[in-house]
Amino acid sequence: MRLIGIGLLVCLAASVSAHPESQHGPPIEEKAQSLRAGQYVWDAGAASAGSLSIVIDLTAQRAVVYRDGVAIAASTVSTGRKGRETPTGEFTVLEKEVVHRSRTYDDAPMPYMQRLTWKGVAMHAGHVPGYPASHGCIRLPAGFAKLLYGVTRLGTPVVIKA
Repeated sequence: MRLIGIGLLVCLAASVSAHPESQHGPPIEEKAQSLRAGQYVWDAGAASAGSLSIVIDLTAQRAVVYRDGVAIAASTVSTGRKGRETPTGEFTVLEKEVVHRSRTYDDAPMPYMQRLTWKGVAMHAGHVPGYPASHGCIRLPAGFAKLLYGVTRLGTPVVIKA
């Protein structure tokens, strides 16, 4: 009987380590407050079905992903720097491309690109230094960008607020 118990613990530990993005404990919004540049949290076990929405807070340099109103993920971001500000408002994902290169900025790589405007604003993987540093896009940590790309679809709502 003891061997069965140990076997179950080993299986559980293997399962948790196989899914490092799954988080337990405090709510996502609370965890988001302590994230440092380039960090994110993703609770794969939270609300697996329902409508998805994303809120990007320019002041906090954070993104929060909601499924049916429940926060399931949060990340630090890097948005547009002075003179190249990221626009605020309500947007939707217009186009998605895993491998994309900028037509405007020297063929710069934009992995896991999700276009929000036809004038070039998108969410994509990139350097997240902890402050606004982009040409207007929303840069995301690479792991978060990949996970986000996997759950969004064309038309997913994105709110960008100051």
